[in-house]
Amino acid sequence: MLLFCPTCGNLLTVEEGSRCYRFACPTCPYIYNITSKISSKTYPKLKAVDDVLGGAAAWENVDSTEETCPKCEHPRAYFMQIQTRSADEPMTIFYKCCDALCGHRWRE
Repeated sequence: MLLFCPTCGNLLTVEEGSRCYRFACPTCPYIYNITSKISSKTYPKLKAVDDVLGGAAAWENVDSTEETCPKCEHPRAYFMQIQTRSADEPMTIFYKCCDALCGHRWRE
């Protein structure tokens, strides 16, 4: 929590006084003794994250291949190829396990 001096507008600092902590202005003689616990919690709102691969609809019409799932050992996986880097780099292959209970995703 940031507090500002009501006299000059500078940021108040916390310092230890003779009997308690206090807010003090570094440029003017303003002092405010802290008599109770001061706390404030603010949770930022998270942005909605877009699915880079196009969400669940991107996996609707893809082919499957013989690729073993590293999580459940299922022998088949859906796959799609996407150019994620520059044109002179190879395409990235994304896999999704064909087992409906697993659905693990990985890339190569």
